[in-house]
Amino acid sequence: MVFLSFYDIITVIMKLKLSKILDLIMNLFLVACGAVALLLLVQLFCFTSFKIPSDSMEPALQQGDRIIVNKLVQGARLFNVFAALRGEDIKIYRTPGFGKLERNDVLVFNFPYAENRWDSIRFNVMEYYVKRCIAVPGDTVEIRNCYYRIRGYNGELGNIEAQRYLSELEKPEDRGIVTGTFPWDWGLGWNIREFGPLPVPRRGQEVKMEKTTLHLYKQLIEWEQKCKMSEKGDTIFMGDSIIQTYQFKKNYYFVSGDNMANSQDSRYWGMLPEEYIVGKATRIWYSEDKFTGKSRWNRMMKKIK
Repeated sequence: MVFLSFYDIITVIMKLKLSKILDLIMNLFLVACGAVALLLLVQLFCFTSFKIPSDSMEPALQQGDRIIVNKLVQGARLFNVFAALRGEDIKIYRTPGFGKLERNDVLVFNFPYAENRWDSIRFNVMEYYVKRCIAVPGDTVEIRNCYYRIRGYNGELGNIEAQRYLSELEKPEDRGIVTGTFPWDWGLGWNIREFGPLPVPRRGQEVKMEKTTLHLYKQLIEWEQKCKMSEKGDTIFMGDSIIQTYQFKKNYYFVSGDNMANSQDSRYWGMLPEEYIVGKATRIWYSEDKFTGKSRWNRMMKKIK
């Protein structure tokens, strides 16, 4: 018969407990890793969150709101993040989507132009904007007396109160509002009161290339073709070749801030490439007052309209 000393018994018990503790720690670690991986997958493919940094979307969104962005509508984007951070040209792919973006949806997107330079498209993976969709690919958008119009569409577009406010201002420039607009061609006579008609390109749409269409679509075509365009008299060139028509390879959108008196949107910089869109903003999950830092409980889980 083998007799164990009290010390041996304690040692065996401690080893058993240590083994169980280690198993528990390992299980908790694996659960934590799984939860982190699941969270990353959800953020990458399904939903993500953004904080509203300005008042350009008031009253729908206020500075300090944190919003849920649904990526499932169009599908999540896949691209080389490290190449994008280095400023290199990247190819953006999308997973299959479960819907489509519509007029008046609130969109989160990478701002497609360099600050104060809107003559060429570029991708900044760290710069995001939030605006309301006014026109989808294939629409023809106009502004008449400050009100948005889409040919063949009779519904309301954007923030009607903001459009009414602008329409009633006699001299908006006296309020610091920029009245000149895209494409910054004074010969067209476009401004924030009277704008367009501007056909918003859809994939496969063909346009005749002349001076007006060159000014409207130069930035888009140069981005698609990676080639500079120019004009000599009535002749349009792409590189060294004469171009008479052009068929678009991508879809584009026209977007606007709800606070139109203080919003840098498509009225000023032009059209938004579809692949720059992150997703559709759906709800405010948290909100914090920018001055006091206090939570705004009445805005939490509020649906974005």
